[in-house]
Amino acid sequence: MQRIYDKCRRREPLSREEAYRLYDEAPLQELALVADEVRRAVVPDPQVVTWQIDRNVNITNVCISGCKFCNFHCKPHQTDRAFITTMEQYCEKIDRTLRLGGDQLLLQGGLHPGLKIDFYERLFSGLKSRYPSLRLHALGAPEVAHIARISGLTTLETLRRLMAAGLDSLPGAGAEILDSDVRRAISPAKPSVEKWLDVMHEAHCLNLPTSATMMYGHVETPHQRIDHLLRIRDLQTRCPEGNYGFIAFIPWIFRSTGTELERQGVETRFSPLEYLRIIAVSRLMLHNIPNIQASWLTVGKATAQAALHSGANDMGSIMIEENVVSSAGAHNSFDAEGIQSAIREAGFIPRLRDQLYRMRKYAPQTGELATSLQDA
Repeated sequence: MQRIYDKCRRREPLSREEAYRLYDEAPLQELALVADEVRRAVVPDPQVVTWQIDRNVNITNVCISGCKFCNFHCKPHQTDRAFITTMEQYCEKIDRTLRLGGDQLLLQGGLHPGLKIDFYERLFSGLKSRYPSLRLHALGAPEVAHIARISGLTTLETLRRLMAAGLDSLPGAGAEILDSDVRRAISPAKPSVEKWLDVMHEAHCLNLPTSATMMYGHVETPHQRIDHLLRIRDLQTRCPEGNYGFIAFIPWIFRSTGTELERQGVETRFSPLEYLRIIAVSRLMLHNIPNIQASWLTVGKATAQAALHSGANDMGSIMIEENVVSSAGAHNSFDAEGIQSAIREAGFIPRLRDQLYRMRKYAPQTGELATSLQDA
């Protein structure tokens, strides 16, 4: 194990066999200590833990992907449940976000069969014309692939048009576990693993900042989790030099309440120790991704605090609004003061950031976006 630890300390890529052994055999205490050592060597200020203020707004709940882990979506014919958020609703939500010191909307919807590229161009450009400083962290690789398909475009052209309309960054949504067998089992109608990777690589070539995610704890095996991390790492190595690529990695636990997977007998079995192992292994394997985020929404305050000593350097957003994961049983919550207190209790200094990990001044109730003070 010491040879593998030393390789991690030097930030050298592990082989698949080394990565499997690290996950399977390393004692958690040792793993966390080495991951924390690497974190301290990588981040600009090891005493600082970053956090964010944004709002997760769902563009629509209509989706034809049929994901078995999501009970938020509805089919197009379910008109009693279906919605598309209006511009008036966006403005109300954005105004409150700005008053709370937020700077970003996380915009996600689903694979709506009727919303083509022109809909998203009008939406993004309309939001930017009203709120020029607002950042749009929007969609995800499956949505981009779907929009391209129904609009008769390539995914590269779709990304270019979305960026021209105001898209600032692309979330890692829709990755789940990057394994074809797992995907067929939990989201059979969603674009393939290869399509997710292709869209992300195109985003990297366009220098569109992205994040990477992993939803674990359903039907996958531990080694499929490791293979997922290897795919993320290897894709990052293909990012053109000087471009953003993946700026953060966020793993979270599957929540089963009310989902089709739960009805099939797949339930949430959350282990804080397993989550800390995943955080630590992520820090050590993803040597080319600078930020590892603790998903307090799905694991709770105490486990997220422990993750800050196991390789994570970021606590994510307070999420003024979040619907999809919450509808499946994740009911943890933080306001701005609470997340800062949690970071201090863990022994760190909280610093507000934007999506690019630039430090911001915390300035609630001003109605204005705080300006960036420095680059992280």
